Amino acid sequence: MTAIKSPKKLIEVALPLDDINVAAAREKSIRHGHPSTLHLWWARRPLAAARAVLFAQLVNDPGYQRELGYGVNKKEAEIKREKLFQIIRDLVKWENTTNEEVLNRAREAIRESWRETCHLNRNHPQAAELFNPEKLPAFHDPFAGGGAIPLEAQRLGLESYASDLNPVAVMINKAMIEIPAKFSGQQPVGPIPETDKDNKKKATRDAFETWSGAKGLAEDVRRYGHWMSKEAFKRIGHFYPKVRITHEMVAEQPDLKAYEGEDLTVIAWLWTRTVKSPNPAFNHLEVPLVSSFVLSSKKGKGAYIEPVVDGDQYRFKIKLGTPPSEAKQGTKLGRGANFNCLFSNTPIQSKYIYEQAQAGNLSQRLMAVVAQGKSGRVFLPPNKQHESLAREAKPEWQPDNLMPDNPRWFSPPMYVVA
Repeated sequence: MTAIKSPKKLIEVALPLDDINVAAAREKSIRHGHPSTLHLWWARRPLAAARAVLFAQLVNDPGYQRELGYGVNKKEAEIKREKLFQIIRDLVKWENTTNEEVLNRAREAIRESWRETCHLNRNHPQAAELFNPEKLPAFHDPFAGGGAIPLEAQRLGLESYASDLNPVAVMINKAMIEIPAKFSGQQPVGPIPETDKDNKKKATRDAFETWSGAKGLAEDVRRYGHWMSKEAFKRIGHFYPKVRITHEMVAEQPDLKAYEGEDLTVIAWLWTRTVKSPNPAFNHLEVPLVSSFVLSSKKGKGAYIEPVVDGDQYRFKIKLGTPPSEAKQGTKLGRGANFNCLFSNTPIQSKYIYEQAQAGNLSQRLMAVVAQGKSGRVFLPPNKQHESLAREAKPEWQPDNLMPDNPRWFSPPMYVVA
């Protein structure tokens, strides 16, 4: 069996680790345009690190290797090695992820190393099959997980083949690697949304768009999403009215002053389950079962809900600032379904809640409305119109599949009405 001559790879000698680490750490704060927004995979490798390691595994170290008769002297090797390091430094930067100039430098370095390896093995009996200087070897990853490594291999110019035992991982890899490659360079085929037809600036841009890479596919996804949104609004849009910021709301919540008189788009409704108080004196009241009243714990943007009790009534008030400890606790007393009665401080035990749930006595109440503001989310007090619309909505279908009956695996059956 003829031995294969394989020069040492750059990764076996040295790497600019500090630059790679800085880029990989920065990735943690990037969300827009990152594959992690497709699905949060628990062991995803940083794209910067994957790109750097793959490159370093594919390029030959320029140092001299006597047994192969390959390489250059120490001084020249240091100069060439530094050039490869600079490619890696540019390659790992997030802003260069799709920079063709940077990627082409990396691809050319990989091709050059492959041609060198092919030349070293030109006398191998299977040289025509194994060492074709015009065709890079393919990349195979049978346990690809979130797909960071095969994605970067494809970006560096290799044919990528990825799979996994987990069907979710397979779907992610299809979405990132297989499907975009099939439609690369193709223009979109979906109908242009009406709003874009009136936008002359966008129409002009589209006229000169080359639809390189997966741009055409991405535009088709955007157009289809626009169509779906429009169709959904036709069918259920009346259940999602905007909220007008009134003078009374501003008086209660001064931070809304900038929005007074405006109609804000609602993006979320925060509800709480309620159950009748186990205290006989308050058994006619529905009390909230809330794990936390915190709406936002971001520094400088803290917000929380404060329940205000008035006789045998209560309402939810929005407060801004750092949430106090009692807000973080909600009405919860401990682990599991154990809560506290808002009116009497009577403990509400899990057994009581399960009994009430199975008797069909659990209810719900709107705690807060989240709307889209000019510079982020705006938290609004409960809106009676939205609450009444939600109560009126009746689904035309509901699942009838059997669920596991072991609460250690799946707890909903404990709340199913008998």
